[in-house]
Amino acid sequence: MNTDTFIEFKKQRELGDILSDTFAFMRNEFKSFFSVFFKIVGPYLLVMIIALTLYLYYVGNQFNFALESYDPDLTNGFLIFGLMFFYAVSILIVYAVSQSTVLHYIKSYTAGRGQINYEAIRNDVYATLLSFIGLIFLVAISLVAGFMICCFPGIYLWVPLSLAFSIMVFNRKGAVEAYGDSFNLVKDHWWMTFATLLIVAVIVGIAGYAFALPGTIYTYAKMGILSGEMDAESMIDTVKDPIYILLNIMASVAQFMLNIISLVAGALIYFNLNEKKNFTGAYERIQNLGETPEN
Repeated sequence: MNTDTFIEFKKQRELGDILSDTFAFMRNEFKSFFSVFFKIVGPYLLVMIIALTLYLYYVGNQFNFALESYDPDLTNGFLIFGLMFFYAVSILIVYAVSQSTVLHYIKSYTAGRGQINYEAIRNDVYATLLSFIGLIFLVAISLVAGFMICCFPGIYLWVPLSLAFSIMVFNRKGAVEAYGDSFNLVKDHWWMTFATLLIVAVIVGIAGYAFALPGTIYTYAKMGILSGEMDAESMIDTVKDPIYILLNIMASVAQFMLNIISLVAGALIYFNLNEKKNFTGAYERIQNLGETPEN
């Protein structure tokens, strides 16, 4: 291990340090991290891509048929619903597996001082999959309810609940416990946590928009919007165009991968707040003083 490139997660950081260390970690661990990530997440990501491809292709063809001659078919309706359900389930599973993989990688990385244990990461991911899915549902329901009531409650809930997954992994908590502990973690530090999460979200959002831009430009050009000659036939051709489908898939995958940045930043925010409250990393460093690393 090269100690010069090791990123110490268990310490207090300012906002700028969290951002810089997020990208430093991704840069230093690029090869190792994505090797582990795609070994575990790759099959589920492939299923999600297949589900999205089938959904876009079939809906595009149904849109074509609907404009040419409206003939409601109950079988087609069930098929579209089935594809939507298949796609939704694939997104849920791949999101849970990817989030668990990222956080368990960081957990292994911090425990091994830069060395990771692939078998332990994989076993932990599968062992906590149901907990991650349960917590995703809890967080999603809370945020939907918060934003339905008013914008501010939704934003208020978003800040602590963004860290609930880190609490579940690094504190070895259940989904319900992690949900509750997230509010105690950000207590007295809500505004700084909000500012950090917001900046990360803006960075990821801008990057995601950049990946989606080619598809948007192609769609406008194909539909004739740029030339001012839009018609129904050009719209039909666009939604079933293989290039349109491919660009949409590439944008979706890119936006999914960009979420990794948010997860790494979230882990750094968690450790920052945990150090402010519990000084866990500081105590560990004091206990390790005088210990010599094994050769």
